[in-house]
Amino acid sequence: MTAKRYIVEHLDEELGAWSQLEYIKIARETGNFCLSSIPDSLKQNLPETLTSTPGFVAETRGVEDVYGQDPALKARVCLLDPAAAQELSPEDGELFDVFLFGGILGDDPPRDRTSELRKKGFTGRRLGPKQMTTDTAVRVTRIVAEKKIPLEKIEYLDFPSLQFNEHESTEMPFRYVKGEDGKPIMPDGMVELIKKDADKAIDDLF
Repeated sequence: MTAKRYIVEHLDEELGAWSQLEYIKIARETGNFCLSSIPDSLKQNLPETLTSTPGFVAETRGVEDVYGQDPALKARVCLLDPAAAQELSPEDGELFDVFLFGGILGDDPPRDRTSELRKKGFTGRRLGPKQMTTDTAVRVTRIVAEKKIPLEKIEYLDFPSLQFNEHESTEMPFRYVKGEDGKPIMPDGMVELIKKDADKAIDDLF
């Protein structure tokens, strides 16, 4: 099987702390992660914790510039799209080499950020009805496309509650993959970041 590449088309002028932790996690897990459409100004100022992560590549070009000019290459790109008619299946691992995500997926309430990529004509697949964080969406895609486990067979935790101490907790409005420890799989440092910003709205964390 051809090695898979995972691309997030960055749709913001800045890189928030939340996204930074997610992107580090994606690079570590996939070993082949590209952050595309990065403005030059942002690329020059990406944090070293991200740029030094093995498997991470920053690209100023958009996905359409890289893959959209060659129909054969474009046909091998799968856009993970909440509005797609067809769900991702293990068979898609044979059809696609590149899996494309529109950042930020983890909006609450959801904004249709993927619409900008949908217009470019990439083949779409969906990951089910629940909102996921970007790293979760990549994780689920890898489980299905590489490990050949159907979406419905994956163990999820929906809207988990994070308990900070006896008196403080917060409910996350997303679907996560359930880890071996029974807790949601999240990037290193994410719980601490959420605790630090617990008094902020989720939107302010991105």
